[in-house]
Amino acid sequence: MIYRFHNGWVALPDGAVGAADIAVTDGVVTAVTKMGETPADRVIDLEGGWLLPGFIDTQVNGGGGVLFNDQVDVAAIAAIGAAHARFGTTAFLPTLISDTPAQIAAAMAAVDTAIEQGVPGVIGIHIEGPFINEVKRGIHEAHQIRRLDDDMLATLTAPHRGRVMLTLAPELCDEEDIRTLVRHGVVVSAGHSDATYDEAQRAIGAGLTGFTHLFNAMSPLHHREPGAVGAAFDSDSYCGLIVDDVHLHPAVVRLAVKAKGIDRIMLVTDAMPSVGTHDSEFTLQGKRIAVKDGVCIFEDGTLAGTHLDMAAALRKTVEVTGMSVPDVSTMASATPAAFLSLHDSIGAIAPGQRADWAWLDAALQPRSTWISGKIVSNTALDSVQAAQ
Repeated sequence: MIYRFHNGWVALPDGAVGAADIAVTDGVVTAVTKMGETPADRVIDLEGGWLLPGFIDTQVNGGGGVLFNDQVDVAAIAAIGAAHARFGTTAFLPTLISDTPAQIAAAMAAVDTAIEQGVPGVIGIHIEGPFINEVKRGIHEAHQIRRLDDDMLATLTAPHRGRVMLTLAPELCDEEDIRTLVRHGVVVSAGHSDATYDEAQRAIGAGLTGFTHLFNAMSPLHHREPGAVGAAFDSDSYCGLIVDDVHLHPAVVRLAVKAKGIDRIMLVTDAMPSVGTHDSEFTLQGKRIAVKDGVCIFEDGTLAGTHLDMAAALRKTVEVTGMSVPDVSTMASATPAAFLSLHDSIGAIAPGQRADWAWLDAALQPRSTWISGKIVSNTALDSVQAAQ
């Protein structure tokens, strides 16, 4: 199958082009050439918009009215994935916030089954807590917080079909435990942490490679006590950013990108079940969370994830930074792919990559989404037609 995209911009690794032919075999890109060099099977008029690599979201608590903590099964994962695919997300980690060991094991098993059954988009799981610091717990339930023990180490390090990402507070974990996790392929990230600079740096030395929603729920940067944020800046780690006009001031977004670069900053949503719905509230572990003006908030003022999708995160980042669409797109695709060590298969429009694409219009609103060369969400059916 050869797709022809024209009258817009196609974001390729070497820069954006105005048109391109993309050959796909068995869901994988086999060639990207100039438009018109070969007959096309499908012609898509981008109408002045963008074809971008599909977005990769490493932090998705829910969507489509479903919260992963409440429903750890394949149907829930499929519903969450479908909700986010409407906004250009082609790969995601269903995210379980602090919960019981039994629920963690069940969630990991559900993700394994979802991957085995070919649920579109799911590439692993993100376990966010419960091995976090109570003073930085945010909306996480205090009674769920615990120390990492041998039983949980065994659960987390058992063979799994997809990537396993774990957010923990490094100051409350042994360095040897972090080494064990990393040795078994777990991607370890610091979050909900009150770590000192030295504690965070020791964890980085043990193999920690990420910082979950940088700045939020972690020890801040101070000129005499750099904290977890300082360690993130002073290392080669990857950092997730929630760009929604609420979690971070625009100046902080700009400073983070300048400090780390587009190859180390990842856009994340931290999305809750309201994404993809018109719901004005939802329940999170017994708490009523209101969704007002795009903000998810508990009655005491605590933020509870977001009502953010990846297309909106990209739009907002372009707006507050003034960066180009391809550069911001890198932070939504290639960088999270590299963080998860999946850059050989997803995160770019290039030969050998899965045919995962997001078509956004000129205003950066989502139009269509492809996963493995198949349309999974389409608001522009009339623009996709067989070539004459």
